[in-house]
Amino acid sequence: ASTVFGDGAPKAKLLLIGEAPGADEDRIGRPFVGRCGKLLDKMLAAIHVNRPDCYITNVLPWRPPGNRTPTDEEIAVCLPFLKRQIELIEPDYLLLLGGIALNSISRTRGKWLEYQINEKKKAHVLATYHPSYLLRSSSQKSKVWVDLLRLKKKMDEETV
Repeated sequence: ASTVFGDGAPKAKLLLIGEAPGADEDRIGRPFVGRCGKLLDKMLAAIHVNRPDCYITNVLPWRPPGNRTPTDEEIAVCLPFLKRQIELIEPDYLLLLGGIALNSISRTRGKWLEYQINEKKKAHVLATYHPSYLLRSSSQKSKVWVDLLRLKKKMDEETV
């Protein structure tokens, strides 16, 4: 097993946070490179966001044995590292992918939240379904499309 750190632009406006690396990510050492990564690239391209302009990471930097769901203890150990990554990048937007990235995703999916990065900086936070979930449940793609359009609209408004 390899450690899969984040990948992308060091001062990205958009930071995406997934759950944990899958088999392909574990082998290659980069987040979102397998089927999920291809789908994520298409999702970003659909709202005219280039992946190299983003920063992508996971809550856990390693693949849990048997690809099981990360435990609360594993998440607790990794959270300080994730928070530090967010502090270093200082993104304007966080897109949380999946239930581990934001526990009660069905209740908060599609709603804007805020994350206090430091005394001076807040990030706009939006949660949506993980690409791996969409590969299994394509009926949910329309909900994610709505979320992505919401993200694009907010990013466009802030650029003006």
